[in-house]
Amino acid sequence: MFEAVMSLCLGALCRDVLLPGYEAASAEECAALLSGQPSEHEAFCRPAAAALSFEEVAPGVFVHQGAIAEPDPQNGGDVANIGFVIGDVSVAVIDTGGARWVGEAVWRAIRARTDLPVSHVILTHMHPDHVFGAGVFAEAGAVVVGHHGLERALADRVENYLEGVGAAVGPEKFLGTAAPGPVQPVETMTEIDLGGRSLELRAWPTAHTPTDLTVEDRVTGTLFAGDLVFDRHTPALDGALLGWAAVLDALEGARFARVVPGHGQVILQWPEGVAPLDRYLAVLEEDTRAALEEGLRIGEAAESVAQGEAGNWALFEVYNPRNATVAYTELEWE
Repeated sequence: MFEAVMSLCLGALCRDVLLPGYEAASAEECAALLSGQPSEHEAFCRPAAAALSFEEVAPGVFVHQGAIAEPDPQNGGDVANIGFVIGDVSVAVIDTGGARWVGEAVWRAIRARTDLPVSHVILTHMHPDHVFGAGVFAEAGAVVVGHHGLERALADRVENYLEGVGAAVGPEKFLGTAAPGPVQPVETMTEIDLGGRSLELRAWPTAHTPTDLTVEDRVTGTLFAGDLVFDRHTPALDGALLGWAAVLDALEGARFARVVPGHGQVILQWPEGVAPLDRYLAVLEEDTRAALEEGLRIGEAAESVAQGEAGNWALFEVYNPRNATVAYTELEWE
């Protein structure tokens, strides 16, 4: 398989950026597809680069497991779970990774399985490890869909996200990465028809973040929970502790055949798979309330709250102090 790319340079540093939609069995066919396009003089065809690995967790439902790690030059920002669902007419992608190259590798994985167009790219929330690969799909004509608060939330934070993730990943891997374009908002609930299968999208009140969205494939009963559900990776609280617990209560009252968490294993059984997260959030609340009753300052609370959970989660020292700080601020003014 051959693909079209264009060299993108920043000073002396260059990377070949994928131009989606020009894949062909031979270099000649690829060049013919490029012929007459505005970018023809800059683009060229080459053998296709590596695709991201995906597991088929249910018929037509594919999930990639991101590294349980902070973004760094080794993982290149590939630290979140990513999915796609193939219908009879089109494909939907759920989350896109933390850099453009990740989105490109997802595109190749899809093209290895189907020639159907990617009609939608669905972003489960605003965090950069889930959204920064979306541009590849938008360029190919996909509609970017997200929570009704997503576009504004990204606008408020995107400069910090780009600077922070770019520094962590390094310029070589991050080159070409940009924020997602216009987002089609989901106010409460909507459906996307892929032909023969329907995806139900639901926007939630503030929980993990103010922009959480879930995606259910009704054909297989598979729920893409985004970061409303964590596995092994320490949960990250960037919204409301009590709101997160309430959303989980609502989800646990529903029946799903399997759930795809935002981080960790590709699938969890439901509802037993969410038990560790329930426990962590309960301990975080209990310990924070105790710290407030004892009159601990916020910095002291950040060092002591939920320490009994330290052995149960990866990246605990990175995320738990932040969680304790957010929980303290929320419950202090309850």
